[in-house]
Amino acid sequence: MLLGSQLRRLREARGITREAAGYSIRASESKISRMELGRVSFKTRDVEDLLTLYGITDEAEREQLVSLAREANVAGWWHSYSDVLPSWFPTYVGLEGAAHLIRAYEVQFVHGLLQTEEYARAVVRRGMKGASEADVERRVTLRMERQKYLVAENAPDFHIVLDEAALRRPYGSREVMRGQLQHLVEISERSNVRLQIMPFSFGGHSGEGGSFTVLSFPESDLSDVVYLEQLTSALYLDKREDVAQYELALKELQQDSPGPDESRDLLRGLLQLS
Repeated sequence: MLLGSQLRRLREARGITREAAGYSIRASESKISRMELGRVSFKTRDVEDLLTLYGITDEAEREQLVSLAREANVAGWWHSYSDVLPSWFPTYVGLEGAAHLIRAYEVQFVHGLLQTEEYARAVVRRGMKGASEADVERRVTLRMERQKYLVAENAPDFHIVLDEAALRRPYGSREVMRGQLQHLVEISERSNVRLQIMPFSFGGHSGEGGSFTVLSFPESDLSDVVYLEQLTSALYLDKREDVAQYELALKELQQDSPGPDESRDLLRGLLQLS
């Protein structure tokens, strides 16, 4: 995505159309569009030819962008789990790992970055009916690996609004749910985690469209991406007007929910009842 956005910027600066750019590398206009959105792999030769077309002659600048192309084609660590993941999810894991700010609303269950191992196992078993125990464990292992993002040296900021429904819907035994609630209390005290609970008592709210995640990246060239998971696929929205609607919905959810301290007290109250 970073390389694609830089190639788009260079093309537009020279006033070159996507059609002309495609012709220079023996490709279609739609291929250039997909490259600029970061949705296809890059051939080093194509990147070099485009840089020449765009008038980039400085060797240092060319090498930096060609190196990006090489890096973009290297499979991430999560690709070794592709056999137990839906086809659309590896893209999300890559985006999640590159984000410096993750904002989300969840209604069905606790967000994957905040799940305990036992709770995650119960969720995965429910979602992978008929899967072997080995495949279930591989999916759980991936989820635990993703959580290392939150405690890494350069951890992203994570702002999450959990609907109370996600906390009251049991996955696993009573002990599993107690452990999950306790984990939420503890992790919500991390400086990079802002956890809020949308209580039933508030009534209707701006999260009426269901769960979603907004990913923001440190590179100024990259637009925010909204991730929407569906039953058989997922949507990745990056058009400014679409992202703005979800950012507004999330802002309203944060404003209407109790703050982090009050939400932590709500979690402790649920612990006493469990």
